[in-house]
Amino acid sequence: MTGSSAPSRGGRFGPAKGSADDAGSGRVRARRDFALVVPAFNEAPNIPHLIPELRAAFEEFGLEGEVLLVDDGSTDGTAELAEAEGKGWAPLRVLRHRVNQGKTEALLTGAAATDRTHLVLFDADLQHLPAEIPRFLDKLDEGWDIVAGRKVGRYDKRAVSSIYNALSRRIFSVPVSDLNSMKAFRADVLDAVRLRHDWHRFFVVIAHQKGFSASEIDIELHPRRAGEAKYSGKGRIVGGVLDLLAVWFQLRFARKPMVAFGLPGIALIAAGGLTGLGALFQRFVLGQGFRPLLYLVALLVTVGVLCFVAGFLGEMIAALHDEVDALRRRLSRNSREGRREG
Repeated sequence: MTGSSAPSRGGRFGPAKGSADDAGSGRVRARRDFALVVPAFNEAPNIPHLIPELRAAFEEFGLEGEVLLVDDGSTDGTAELAEAEGKGWAPLRVLRHRVNQGKTEALLTGAAATDRTHLVLFDADLQHLPAEIPRFLDKLDEGWDIVAGRKVGRYDKRAVSSIYNALSRRIFSVPVSDLNSMKAFRADVLDAVRLRHDWHRFFVVIAHQKGFSASEIDIELHPRRAGEAKYSGKGRIVGGVLDLLAVWFQLRFARKPMVAFGLPGIALIAAGGLTGLGALFQRFVLGQGFRPLLYLVALLVTVGVLCFVAGFLGEMIAALHDEVDALRRRLSRNSREGRREG
C-alpha cells in the first residue's frame, strides 16, 4: 500500500525514472548509506535474539549501514549485553542515556550521532523482523522522503490503534494509515521537523505538513519475544490524545497566533459592547436595572482584551521561533556536512 503524496526526489510528479541498472545501483547505494536506530529500554531478554538476527540480515542482504542501539536509561544491563553480543561487529555502536528519556529522545540521539543519508527506526522487541529493512530502503530509493510500515497481523491494541490512527488521518489528512510503526526516512527531514517528548508518533504528520512526501508498505507484526512494551500502554492513551490536540493546535495556529487568540478576543470585546448597549437600553429606556449585565460586560471585555494581547505576544514568540528554528536547521546541516567531510 502506498500513500497519495508524490515523492519529492526526481520531480514533483513521481520518482525519478531510469534504467534497470540505475535502479539496481541506487538500491546498492541506499543499502550502504543508512543508519538503523534502535531505542532500547530494559530489553536485556531480547538482546541475545536482536543482535544475531541483525547481523544475519546485514550479511544476507548485503547491508553496509550502521546500527545505533540507544540504551534509554536501562537498569537491566541492556547496553552491556548488547556490547558483548556485538563484539567484533563493526557496524554496531551502543549509545547511552543516563536516565530514561523516551523513544523520541532516543531517535534524536541516534540521528545526531550519524552522518548517514537515511535513517531507519527499528524496535528492539523484534515485533518486526530485520529482513524488512531492505524493503524500506528500496522504497526510499524510489524517491520518497518517508516510508512508514502498516502493521499486518494479530495486534492486541488494534481497536485503540485503529481509532487513534483514523482520528489522526481525519484531522491531519496524512496519507499514512499507521503512525506508530517501523519507519524509514531521509535524515535531513529531521532538520525541518521539531519533535518534543513522545512526538515520534507524530513525526510523519509534522513532516507531511512541512511538504515532505510519505508512503507506506505492509509489514508483518510478530509476537514480542520477551518482556513487555516499554514505550506504550494504557496510561499513554490519554497523553496521546492530548498530544494529538497539541500537535493540531501547533500545526494550525503556531504561525498565526493572532488567528487563534486575536479573533476570539475581538469577538468577546464585540459581545461585551453589545451586552453593554443592551444594559443601557434596559436601564434608561425601560427603566429597569439589572446589575449582573454590568458584570458580564466587564468579564467579556476584560477576557477579550487579554486574548487580543495574547495574540500579539504569540506573534512575537512565533517570529522568534522562526529565527531560532532557521538557526537550528543551519547548524544541523553544517554539523552533518562536517561529519561527512571528516
